[in-house]
Amino acid sequence: MGPGVVVTGLTLGALAVVSLLAFQANGAQDRAVAANPATSTAPTSGGPASSAPPTATPTPTAPTLPTAGTGTGLRVVYSVSTHYVWLIDPKKTPQVVATFPVTPGTVEPAPGSYPVYSRTPSGTGTDGKQIEHVVRFAQQNGVVFGFGAAVDGATGAPPASPAPTAAASSPAASAAKTGGIRSSRADGQLLWDFAPKDTKVVVIP
Repeated sequence: MGPGVVVTGLTLGALAVVSLLAFQANGAQDRAVAANPATSTAPTSGGPASSAPPTATPTPTAPTLPTAGTGTGLRVVYSVSTHYVWLIDPKKTPQVVATFPVTPGTVEPAPGSYPVYSRTPSGTGTDGKQIEHVVRFAQQNGVVFGFGAAVDGATGAPPASPAPTAAASSPAASAAKTGGIRSSRADGQLLWDFAPKDTKVVVIP
């Protein structure tokens, strides 16, 4: 037997061994896929996209107190543009004790500085709702402006007084306006405790 025959025989034997090993490896892979089909294939691009997990709604951020035009000393600052109230005590750190949103009435007070002139623990609003912690600070054109909270927790604007009867109707009565500024009950309590009579209320644009 010549050397060429020996080499050829060895080559053929090696190829046969490689083929057998490849066949065994493919068989093992097929058995693994059959045993765990859930992980055998990736989702196709044409399939429905999985829904994203829900995200929490971000809490609204209170506006920063303007740096000018808000007065000095212990005071309540009310912005007619943002409808936010700041309670400010310069003796504390930070000076802004509390900040909260409010809902105005049908008209707004003019910008300026006013003292708290009247306080009422409870009463009835122009909408007939029971209100509490009423802090009044201004009267303009027959409209009384003050802060308060509805006992039922509603923070919507108090509507104008009910329309008068025909016998009592007049141009002034039919154009009733309200200056009540509503807050939540918790915020109303804060303002009540913070602003006794003669406390400064600064109204800013």
